[in-house]
Amino acid sequence: MISAVAELYDIHPQTLRMYEREGLLQPSRSRGNTRLYSDEDLQRLEVILSLTRDLGVNLAGVEVILNMRRNMARLQAEVGDLMRFVRDDLLDGRDQLRGRFDRALVRTSPGTLVPVVVQVRRVQRVQASRRAPQVRKAPPVPAVSEDDRGRTSDS
Repeated sequence: MISAVAELYDIHPQTLRMYEREGLLQPSRSRGNTRLYSDEDLQRLEVILSLTRDLGVNLAGVEVILNMRRNMARLQAEVGDLMRFVRDDLLDGRDQLRGRFDRALVRTSPGTLVPVVVQVRRVQRVQASRRAPQVRKAPPVPAVSEDDRGRTSDS
């Protein structure tokens, strides 16, 4: 109920209604159209109040931050799914992995796709050239003529 939540968080019920109008909160409704706040709704309200009260963020900023948090959570879930897929795939079919690797493409610069094997060879060549010992040539020794051999620097 809106009055219980308003009292619990020391805010006016109209503030909760405004958060709902702005799309920041979306409590479910009972058959009698009473707002029903879930634990998730209350956690979201705590974030909103922390941002507005403690950090001075306006409602437009709160909306942006909440959207970014939602997107970050979604992306983290997608990365987790991808990591599980890759792990399971690697453990499941090691023989098939080599063929997939050979056929895979990698972007080397904007718009350029080359087979992974080609790019790996390029990288290996560059790394090998960096690791190869650099042979430095000694500076050229000036030629000494027969006339100069008998002379000293004092003469």
